[in-house]
Amino acid sequence: MIRHGGKILSDQLVKLGVRRVYSVPGESFLAALDGLYDSGIQNVVCRQEGGAAMMAEAHGKMTGTPGVCFVTRGPGACNASAGVHVAMQDSTPMVLFVGQIDNRQTDRETFQEVDYRAMFGGLAKWVAQVDHTDRLPEYIARAFRVAMSGRPGPVVLALPENMLSATADVPDFACGTTLAPATLPAAFSKVFGRLMASEKPLLVVGGPHWTDKAARSLAQFAEMTGVPVVSSFRRQDYIDNRQVHFAGDLNVGVNPKLAQRVREADCLLLLGTRFGDIATQGYSLVDPANPGKTILHIHADANEIGRVYGADEAVTCDGASAIHMMCDLAGASDVTPQWERWRTQARADYEGWIIPQESPGACKQEQVIKWLSDNLPEDAIVTNGAGNYAAWLHRYFVYQQYGTQLAPTSGSMGYGIPAAISASLEHPDRQVVCLAGDGCFQMTCNELSTAAQHGATPIIVVMNNGRYGTIRMHQEKTYPARVSGTALANPDFAALARAYGGHGEVVTETGQFAKAFGRAQASGTFAIIECKIDEEALATGATLTAVREAALAK
Repeated sequence: MIRHGGKILSDQLVKLGVRRVYSVPGESFLAALDGLYDSGIQNVVCRQEGGAAMMAEAHGKMTGTPGVCFVTRGPGACNASAGVHVAMQDSTPMVLFVGQIDNRQTDRETFQEVDYRAMFGGLAKWVAQVDHTDRLPEYIARAFRVAMSGRPGPVVLALPENMLSATADVPDFACGTTLAPATLPAAFSKVFGRLMASEKPLLVVGGPHWTDKAARSLAQFAEMTGVPVVSSFRRQDYIDNRQVHFAGDLNVGVNPKLAQRVREADCLLLLGTRFGDIATQGYSLVDPANPGKTILHIHADANEIGRVYGADEAVTCDGASAIHMMCDLAGASDVTPQWERWRTQARADYEGWIIPQESPGACKQEQVIKWLSDNLPEDAIVTNGAGNYAAWLHRYFVYQQYGTQLAPTSGSMGYGIPAAISASLEHPDRQVVCLAGDGCFQMTCNELSTAAQHGATPIIVVMNNGRYGTIRMHQEKTYPARVSGTALANPDFAALARAYGGHGEVVTETGQFAKAFGRAQASGTFAIIECKIDEEALATGATLTAVREAALAK
């Protein structure tokens, strides 16, 4: 059957099981938009390409299948690169389609011409340009395979305008399922044996490929063996945090007692995680050159094993499959739980860490987060971007099941709102809450229009302290009392919500929050609750004054 390129593309996406794409339209891919017209695929029209790419990335995180985004050439692709970076660092499957100039005009610096192989070469797993219409199915199927294989990540396909509008008689491409790497049981036996022979072990879980079933298997494995479990940065929902073997998370504002425990551990079982910069506090908790402990590494991509830390035992396998096998192995071994004192101390450190520490001001972030933690449904999805406010969320929110945390391990500001919209569209029956700082919020707040258009209903809690809080915190530590470039002039966030057609409220005291949240839920639309935060409440457990005085005393 003869079809134009846009129709060939959309038919291939249907065959791959794509239900929804995110886009900002451009004249460079009109044929693709025409192909989507009667494809049955929902096209979520966004307001800026960065937001569209982040929505697609969040979709990939939630579903484990590639999130799909369409943007136009030049400026559109540049804007979308922020979402590609998130997908790469977060190991999220994603495919970005970029409209491209007529390929017969290449190398003339044609209007909005960009060499996407050069531009995205270090940001994506694979970048290609499809120059022949009859090869579209082949390239698209390969893009999905690459995005899903090994360590998942983003793929970028450039689509020249003339190629998309041209016709071809070509069948759709066969789409085989990507298989997990075959793993010998003996390899897991060695890992298990080394773990059980240790005296002070920690299991650090993270990375892609996780599932609700894997979270339950992890809890069961911890109960059978007694090993304390630690989550890597922004993977806190990989185990029910109420489980007595959970010992906390390795984030930017890590519990100092947990950091010390990582130093003291004689064995680290790294399950699915790359164990990178944030988890190791800039590689200071464990020296790559001299770890001083046994390293057991399980990862889906063989290239990640030994990349930073040498492994005493290693298995190439995704984390979810691995924990099921390890759980079966523990069950067959009739293991008696070990390390009771080590585990109970680790748990006690975590439970002490999440007791709210009073901050300055009438509206206290620690109490707002605790209220959300105590009152949201277990399956509520909480999203956030980056900023000082996120440290309070990570410290005080107790995640109870997998699939409830959407946050960028890349540390990208502006992620929370697009992720919340994507989550609300994917799970309209679940409560979605976005936590954002005033600076983080304003990077993608224009996507509220996308929420209004497509019926997304997240509740966005904006912590407004009038500054870029994280940068101000570092500024006060390094150059105390010399404020430069970190102050913000903010709009009326509640009024902004109403202007977009949503619900908006302002909270000035902690006691007002619960009723405001109830009204936001009852509104039936998206909502903003603006929390007026004292400027002194800069970091969890600290104040501007304390940070400044400590810096000046040095």
